[in-house]
Amino acid sequence: MDMPNRLPLLQAAFQLFVKNLRPVDTVSIVTYGGGIGIRLTPTSGAEKEKILQSIEALTASGDTPGEAGIMTAYKLAQSTFIKNGNNRVILATDGDFNVGQTSEKALDQLITKMRQTGVYLTCLGVGMGNFKDSKLETLAKKGNGNFAYLDDLKEAEKVLVKELTQTFYTVADDVFMNIEFDPAVVKEYRLIGFDNKKDAVAENINDVEGGEVGSGNSVLAIFEIIPNEKNTAKNMANISMRYTIGNDSAHQLIKYSCPQNFIPFNAIHKDLQFAAALTMFSLKLKYSRYVKNINWSDIETIAKQCVDPDSYLQNEFLQLVAKAKKIYPAKRKKRIKKE
Repeated sequence: MDMPNRLPLLQAAFQLFVKNLRPVDTVSIVTYGGGIGIRLTPTSGAEKEKILQSIEALTASGDTPGEAGIMTAYKLAQSTFIKNGNNRVILATDGDFNVGQTSEKALDQLITKMRQTGVYLTCLGVGMGNFKDSKLETLAKKGNGNFAYLDDLKEAEKVLVKELTQTFYTVADDVFMNIEFDPAVVKEYRLIGFDNKKDAVAENINDVEGGEVGSGNSVLAIFEIIPNEKNTAKNMANISMRYTIGNDSAHQLIKYSCPQNFIPFNAIHKDLQFAAALTMFSLKLKYSRYVKNINWSDIETIAKQCVDPDSYLQNEFLQLVAKAKKIYPAKRKKRIKKE
């Protein structure tokens, strides 16, 4: 955890976060390296210098008892719980829990129990090599929260400063989106990505669990479809979304009909064009059979046409595509079986 892209990055990230705290905010710091310790008792956001000093004094050492650290953090959050407020545990880790409950099932059960307290969970991951995003996803999903991977200070600023309201301020809980295609219009469909949610897809109905949704946040699901050549149906799919608000356990329901409104690719919104480039890029990295006829230059061309010149992340994506062109061979090399 003491490598430059781990604890030092997290310290810099949280220092950015602290600058935006208000006097009504309360912060505590729990450490779980080599043992459990409360580094900072509940402190007002007005005492920024005290909080910053506690962050600066953090060190990396010993084992990582994630289970005990999480439970201690939840207890502190409960002790300062604000009714109808934003109560949240932020778990920052390199993903390596090696003491206590380390299996995903055990962590799943722990966080499922703790979320009943009304305290949300945000997971921030750093580092490479031993980074286990599957565990963080399990924790965030069951904790009614979200997770992000920080690889540099720009990404940290995006998550903890620019997108703070989207990340921390929840406007809807237990959000489920259900899409049902009209078989008269759609012969076949494929949900791109969400490989870890295959069990949620059955026949022509699928559930994508969105968990919590933050203020101003959005979720994009991309499908590849094979349409029926002859059809006169007005709508191609029906979409329903269920969610709860605050502490109200009653589900709200929104229904929407998706019309057959085909638009040429060059005419759709540039954000959607960029999403298409991102999708092709991820499939290309996996040598997916669905993008055999797409090369790196095609992806680069699409991205350049719709990139926002002021967006750091979009420009970083262009750099990734350029690197991939040099690194990845045209075809996956076959492994030689040893006799």
